[in-house]
Amino acid sequence: MLVFYSFIRFIVRLLVWILNGRPDVQEKQNLPANENYILIAPHRSWIDPVFLVLAASPKHFSFMAKKELFKYPVFNWLIKKMNAFPVDRHKPGPSAIKTPVKILKETDLGVVIFPTGTRHSTELKGGAVTIAKMSKKPIIPVVYKGPYTFKSLIKREKASVRFGKPFTVERKLDGVDDINAHYSNLIQAEFDRLDSEI
Repeated sequence: MLVFYSFIRFIVRLLVWILNGRPDVQEKQNLPANENYILIAPHRSWIDPVFLVLAASPKHFSFMAKKELFKYPVFNWLIKKMNAFPVDRHKPGPSAIKTPVKILKETDLGVVIFPTGTRHSTELKGGAVTIAKMSKKPIIPVVYKGPYTFKSLIKREKASVRFGKPFTVERKLDGVDDINAHYSNLIQAEFDRLDSEI
């Protein structure tokens, strides 16, 4: 499966370079070299997962994907080969947490999570914090700026990806009553900072 993933990533990288040129990848040294981790990013377009995966290469990732994407046989086969797993956005069950935690603990696959859930939301959900807490793996905030449509992609609008520094989620913090809210605020602050620094 990892061979297929690498092959598809190579093809996509080639297409992106032809259509848009080489993306600007910033602060890649923040990615842990010898530890699994969670990439979290604001979800702004269908295209941002592509640039995140290319920027973090050669690391392989698994993805949360809305269950509706798995309804179509050919696409279902493809995204499963790309290590995606389905999540019901409206009624997420225990597997929405257990599956990525198991992946992080038992494989070398990182996990990409968009804590806003959809491209049309800016509200941070608490799942990423819970997954980080249970897996004991660090979170790396990352933001993408660039083309958000195919039209702007082929117009060669500049694409940039900037990685933040990793942090771990503690189960308890002195003076903090709501851990999820505390880390959600931290994540949003990191997104804002990285956006301003690109």
